[in-house]
This record gives sequence, structure tokens and C-alpha cells, in this order.
Amino acid sequence: MELSRKASETKADVILFLGVKFMAETAKVLNPTKTVLIPSLRAGCSLASSITGADVRKLKAMFPGVPVVAYVNTDADTKSEVDVCCASGNAAKVVKWALKNWKTNQVIFLPDKFLAQNVARDMGADIYFPDMNASVRTLRAMPLPRPNIPLFIGWEGKCEVHEKFTPQDVTELRKDFPGVYIMAHPECPPEVVEKVDFSGSTGEMIKNITEPDVQDKQVAFFTECAMVEMLAAKHKNVLQVCSIQKRCPHMATNNLETVIAALENMAFEITVPEELRAKAELPIRRMIAIK
Repeated sequence: MELSRKASETKADVILFLGVKFMAETAKVLNPTKTVLIPSLRAGCSLASSITGADVRKLKAMFPGVPVVAYVNTDADTKSEVDVCCASGNAAKVVKWALKNWKTNQVIFLPDKFLAQNVARDMGADIYFPDMNASVRTLRAMPLPRPNIPLFIGWEGKCEVHEKFTPQDVTELRKDFPGVYIMAHPECPPEVVEKVDFSGSTGEMIKNITEPDVQDKQVAFFTECAMVEMLAAKHKNVLQVCSIQKRCPHMATNNLETVIAALENMAFEITVPEELRAKAELPIRRMIAIK
């Protein structure tokens, strides 16, 4: 999300986005007059592909009047059907905003199952994953597990990188590196997040590594290993442990060859139909405005 914001600030007419498709789409949604390129058409995302705009419309029919919060890791088609977007670092704040403004204690949070579970736990909320084949009548009659307690209605999407981390990874890492300080992205399973020392967004983890009580310790990250490699180049205390390294195959399609080809051929251009773009922009702008 921060990269898309930065894209809005540039005076350049062409933006080459070295990321995955939903990121480049978000940049295009926020910068409709600029040309946005992505080096690889294979740069997808398991989270973004786990849900569609049609899925969101079905959820809204099942739970009328319930606000829909979508993680930014979604395609423009999905964003166009939701009420507000969130990033991993502000998810709880956005959910609280939605509950307050819709005057409800229920929220549809999609598509990341583990992020939803981690945020719900931190908020003391309950969470429910609906059977999409159940009847609307059955779903509408669903009782709240705890009255007056927020209820997340989740989705089953998962990041194919972060879902691979396990509690056993944490146990073995602490055994091999006594005193290690472990940070995990909230896209990791709740059982992993509960066992680490800190969980936060990419930006929050980068900031936390310089905290006084952390900077003198060995630090390990449960997140995409390209970021770990970048941090290890800047911070001597960052561990690169082969046994826990997980690489995003989609991000990895961006390399020097594809970047050069993109610049030489002005490819591949990201386009978003204006009607869809305008609808997708609203929930993103709402998120940006939430302080």
C-alpha cells in the first residue's frame, strides 16, 4: 500500500511497479492518468485470487447491512464491491471504524483467514467462517457466540508463503538460536503468531528491528525471505535461516531480465475500466483517511 501511495507522489508519467498484479492495479486505481507497468504477467497472489467481486456480492446478500473490510491484497474487482480497505498494520483500526460508522458489532473481513483470526483475537472478538453453500435463511439466523462482542465473518484465503510457517519452526529456531528474537507477519497462522516475540506489518517489523531492546539481539523473521535478505544486508543481527526461508514465487518473476524487457517494450500495461476503477478507489481512499 505504501508503494501505491508513493506512486501518487511521483511526477513521472510512467510507473514500473516491481510487485504483483494487485499492487500495480492499486497504483493504477490511485493514479488513473499515469501509465502503470508490471514486468511479469505471472506475478499473481494467492490471496487476491482466492476471492472475486461476485463472492463479495454473495456475502453481502447473506449478511445485509454488515460492513465489508477488504485487505489491500485483493484485485480491483473485489475492492469495487467492499466498503473500506485495510492494510495489515491498520486492520484493527479500520475494523473499529467500520463497526462504529455502521453501528453494528459484525464485520465481514476478507480474504485472509489468518489475518482475520489474528486481528479478531487482538480485539477480543469472535470469528465465524460461513458455509457459502448454506441457505441465506440459515446464515441470517446465525446467533452471536457472545452478545455485544464483535463478530468477524471471515473468508478462507491464505498467503501461500506465510501459511507454510508452523509452531514447530518457532520451537526449533529457539532451540538452535537461544535468545533469538522472532518477528512474524500477521498473515502467518495464529498458532505461529502466538509463539513469537512480535507480530506486525512489514513496515512495523522493519521499524521494530531498531528498537533498543531488539537491536542487540539475533533477530529472525517469519515472512517472505526477499525482505529478510534485504534486512540482513542492512542489519548484522538479522539471521537468514535456510530451514524457515519461504520465497514468494510470484514476486520472484520480477527479475533484471523482465524489468529490462518492460522498459524496452513498455509492457505489461495495467488497465482498469473507469467504472470499476472509481468504485475500487472509494474504499482505498476511505482507508487512507482513517487516522
